[in-house]
Parts: sequence; structure tokens; C-alpha cells
Amino acid sequence: MKKATIIACACALFMGLAADAQEATQELQYQPDPSQGVLLNRMKDNWFITLEGGASFYVAKNGVHRAVADRFMPAASIYAGKWFSPVFGGRIGFNYLGLKGLSSESYACGAMPEMVNGYYKTKYAEIGPVADLMINLTNWWCGYKPGRIYNATLYGGAGVYYTLTRHYDANGKSEGFKGAHNDIINMRLGLINSFRISEQMQLSLDLRATGLSDLQALDGNRKSLALQAYLGFTYNFKKRDWVAPVVPIIPEPENCDALRARLAAADARIADLEQQLKDCLNRPVETVVENNGPLATVYYPIGVSRLSRENQRVVKAIANVMTQNSGKKYTVTGWADNYTGTDNINMRLRKNRAEGVAKLLKRNGVPESQITVTTNNGNLNDLGEKCVALDRAVTIEENK
Repeated sequence: MKKATIIACACALFMGLAADAQEATQELQYQPDPSQGVLLNRMKDNWFITLEGGASFYVAKNGVHRAVADRFMPAASIYAGKWFSPVFGGRIGFNYLGLKGLSSESYACGAMPEMVNGYYKTKYAEIGPVADLMINLTNWWCGYKPGRIYNATLYGGAGVYYTLTRHYDANGKSEGFKGAHNDIINMRLGLINSFRISEQMQLSLDLRATGLSDLQALDGNRKSLALQAYLGFTYNFKKRDWVAPVVPIIPEPENCDALRARLAAADARIADLEQQLKDCLNRPVETVVENNGPLATVYYPIGVSRLSRENQRVVKAIANVMTQNSGKKYTVTGWADNYTGTDNINMRLRKNRAEGVAKLLKRNGVPESQITVTTNNGNLNDLGEKCVALDRAVTIEENK
């Protein structure tokens, strides 16, 4: 029976704890927290495509002799890319880049019949595959935020351009663009300023500097630079965001000012009690003067001097104590109240009461040398008429 009761109690306790745990679990809420980092998505997630169109400005040898407004050419790009994390990504694509310059040679590739300040105008079109690595500076420095309107992305990359130039016949008539049979390596560095339109669409301003090499076959420049600015449109394919670790929502702590005030009051009370205890322990010890009362007091009724049987037993007991202390002396004093009777009667009562006690002490072995018999005309206690019974007595005191 006892075993069954123990098992039942244990089951009830377990079920209660389980219910409490379930209730606590239901009350606890969770939410994603990007500040704790992000979880990497699958390879098929976070892809995008970008279309760009803009202008190019060629910086090369002899270029300063050509008007600035006449050195701009169109440029365009198309990319497909992927973000591997909110900070790092990559893209590949094709870039078209138009270039206008000047050459001192009329037979230079891309040279036109027109001349400016003694130089032949040149015109090229570069097209080819490119690839970039990208770093989202905003997410890096400020943390990932899915709904952020503006993001700054730094990128750098390289590519290979195939050169197209305009050809002319002997009469100077254009025959259109043809391949110049010249491959150019380019290095790129740029900054994308993107603006969020919606979860899937972005507009951007792409500012880029492109370094070109091996242009010797064109206008004698082995190295030159082209500056570009593009307006772009980006479409983000699903999945577009990043999953952050899920953490529990910690509720705001309740206002504890009242508890703090109560704790402060308790601390003050404890400090006060500790101080009182310290003062008490440090207080000088008072010398107590021992006030030894009579060895015994025998009481009488009004007008009586004869010992009752009870008082005789008391006196006999006192005699036993006195005989055991033979070196001590004692005074037997007779008392009577001054509120009743005459002085003569009271004087006789005091004397008879004292002598009666002394006589009984001697009869019980107390030597006469230990006893002094006397009377006192005052009141023993002097507590007033209501307490006169306390003044009708004989006291036996040890002599000091």
C-alpha cells in the first residue's frame, strides 16, 4: 500500500513539473536576430541579374588635345551574379565600352580621316567577358538589415576585351566596325550605389575605373584608363533575404523601484540594529551591589506573639542553618505595625515576638553567643495601612 502511494505521489509531481515546463515553453517567444550573424543559404538562392547603361570617358596619351565633350562614348553591361553572404558576392557578364582618343599616325588602327590640333581622331569599341568580386560595405560596417534602402558595394575584377574599330576605304568612306584582331586585358574597380525599390528590384549608380593594357596596336598606348558611370537595374531572384539565428525574446524587466526602496529600508534597519548591538556591547558593565535580605522572616496575626506550628517549623529549619554556620552571628528583630494598637501594646508585641523566636532557636541547638535579640519601633515595610500585615514579623539577619 505504501509503495503504491509513493508511486502515485511521484507521478503527480512529475506531471505537475511537466505542466509547468510546458506552460513556460508556451509563454517563451522567439524571433530572428540578424545581430547574431546570418545562416548561409543554399547555392540556388540569392541570385540576381543586372542591366546597365551609361557613358565612358577615355583618359590616354594625346587625349588632352581633344575637347572634353567629344571624349564621351556609350557603355553598357549585363551581369548575372550571386551573393554568398550579406557581405560577399560575385558576378560575371559582358561589357561594351566605347573609347575616343587621338593618334599622331594616320594608319593607326581606329584612326579617322578627321584631325584635331594635328592629331587624327580615333574611335574604338571594346567588348568582352568580365568578372567581379563584390563587398557590401553597408552590411559589413552597419550589419545586415533586410529592408535597408541604400547599400554601397565595392567591387573589383578583370576581363578580356575584343577590340572593334571603324575601317575606311581609299576615298575615306566608312566601311563600319570590324575586328582589330587585338585582345586587351582590363582591370576594374568600382562602387555600386544601389537603392531598394522593392524586395526584388533595385536601381543603382555604378561608378567605375577600368585600366586597359596592350593598346599599342591601336594608338601607341600600352596602358590607359577609362572612367565610366552607369545607371543600372537589378532583379533579385528568390530566395532574396538571409535567415538569422532564432533567439528567445527576453521580456523587459518589471519596475523594481519599490523593491529597491524596501531593500534600502531593510538595510538601514539592519545597520541601526547592528549599531545598537555594538553600543550595547561597548557599554560599561554596571557594578551590582548585592542586597542580602533577612535569612528568614516570620509573620504574625494582629495582636499575636506566639508562634504557630507552621512558623515553629520555619524557625527550626533556620536553626539548622545557623548551627551549620557556627562562626556567624545573627540578629533577631521584633516588629509590629504602628497603624493599630497603642505604643505600649506594640512595644510588648515586638519584645515578645523576638524573644519567642530566640528561645526556640536556642532550644534547637543555636548557642546564645550567636544570637542578639532586639526590637525596632518603625514599620518593617512601611507600605501603608493596606499592607500592615507585612509589618507584624520577626526578622533573622546575618550580622555583617
